[in-house]
Amino acid sequence: MASAVSQKLEEKLVCSICLELFRVPVTLPCGHNFCKRCISDHWHKQEQVPAGAEKGYTCPECRRGFQWRPELEKNVTLCSVVELARDGEARVSGTERCEVAHAELCPQHGRPLELYCKDEQQCICCICTVRQCQRHQRVLFEEERSKKQGLLKESLEKAQEESERIERAMQELEERTHRIKDSSEKLRSVILSKFTFLRKALEDFQRCTVVRIEQEQAAALGHVEEDWSLLKDRLDVLSQHRERAQRLLACPDHRTFLQEFALLPPPESPEALLPVEFDVDSVVKPIAEILTSISRLLLEDLPSSVAPKAPDPVGHGSEHPQRLVVKVVAPLPECQLRAELLKDHRNLTFDPDTANKYLELSKGNRKAKHGPSAVCGQQEQGPRFKPWQVLCTQGYGHGHHYWEVKISSHSVILGVTYRGLPREQQQGHKFNIGLDGGSWGLQVREDCYLAWHKGQAKKIQEQLYKNLGVSLDYSKGLLSFYGLGERTRLIHSFHNVFTEPLYPVFWLCEGRAVTLCRRD
Repeated sequence: MASAVSQKLEEKLVCSICLELFRVPVTLPCGHNFCKRCISDHWHKQEQVPAGAEKGYTCPECRRGFQWRPELEKNVTLCSVVELARDGEARVSGTERCEVAHAELCPQHGRPLELYCKDEQQCICCICTVRQCQRHQRVLFEEERSKKQGLLKESLEKAQEESERIERAMQELEERTHRIKDSSEKLRSVILSKFTFLRKALEDFQRCTVVRIEQEQAAALGHVEEDWSLLKDRLDVLSQHRERAQRLLACPDHRTFLQEFALLPPPESPEALLPVEFDVDSVVKPIAEILTSISRLLLEDLPSSVAPKAPDPVGHGSEHPQRLVVKVVAPLPECQLRAELLKDHRNLTFDPDTANKYLELSKGNRKAKHGPSAVCGQQEQGPRFKPWQVLCTQGYGHGHHYWEVKISSHSVILGVTYRGLPREQQQGHKFNIGLDGGSWGLQVREDCYLAWHKGQAKKIQEQLYKNLGVSLDYSKGLLSFYGLGERTRLIHSFHNVFTEPLYPVFWLCEGRAVTLCRRD
């Protein structure tokens, strides 16, 4: 009966013009289907009419006429059915015909296979039922296939979900690779810039440091590549499993399906992969400490020790490096030093979203005042500081920058920080500027200054100024604070390797005010 139905179905898939299975079937407005080439040739002949005769297009099946030549659209569904018919025809004419014929009989008794033994997990004949499988659980082919087919579909769904998860993981690994490379490139740029500034005396150390970074990058990328390869292999295995499962689902014979199903192993889930990150801090920390010491030695201790000998006309060899260093840190007359600094002046504004609830900002966000009236209508939540602090909107990740501020009195801290400065109150402190490795601050006290970094304070005895300037040379890793009076004087300099954009930050005690100076 199945063969008769197949024969009738095949007859419906035959083009009435070429009398063969459809090739690129198209549908006419009347609903009949033909090969695209056949109907095109048919209409081409109809167009070859004598001059003066009326042209027309008709359906070869129902003779319905069309005034204009209809546009031919591919019948996608019919095309798929034709392809299935061709595949089935090929399988029947090939190896499957032999396999089915061989599988129809019991290999032990030579009788037709009629039932499926669930205990033995194989198809059995009537003799097997009486002898070996008399007390076993036996079912019809159709019933067992229905259950097995459900399991197989569930397996396919799991395989699909697993494939999608692996593809997402592979995409995350690719993005992680880009992040590692970007972090490595930024870090390499900072380190190279620092070594260029310190010149030939640091060339050997520079080479070793760059090699270290490249090794860390290579190690991190190596782990990512290994994970990527493992996921790729897993994806290939799942792809093969899906292909075998899909072929098995398309198998028309129950016996062959059940026998092949037992040979199909279920997909195994891989172990979870540990995330691989490029830890910039672990690479920078030991290098930054060394560079900080070297920078302070070359930019502060060494210039001050050789300054008295600078005018000596005999020492021509030391004049050039001395002038290079003194230009950065040595005090110069106001007009000269301040004029140099003001070339890179930046107009800053306070970020109201970060301001503590007791800090009142002016209309243009250029003045911050600590007073109880500012607390009205505000709440300590989101990005706001719980200490009496406020960030500036502007952040700088490269180049040289300079800004000036005016303070109303002492008990003020000005500095710079990475964006991730904690918003919470630090135990034992009213502020958190300079308490970690990602922020630097200068505290203005009544009798001195305190330079804060990593929770350590360095006391500086210097004249107190109400007008202060801050110079940030990001590439050189140099942060300097200046007092602006009759002469512009350097109060303190920090030397470090910066790895993230820096934002100006301020802390104000009760009753204090800070104004950001503007230059047009």
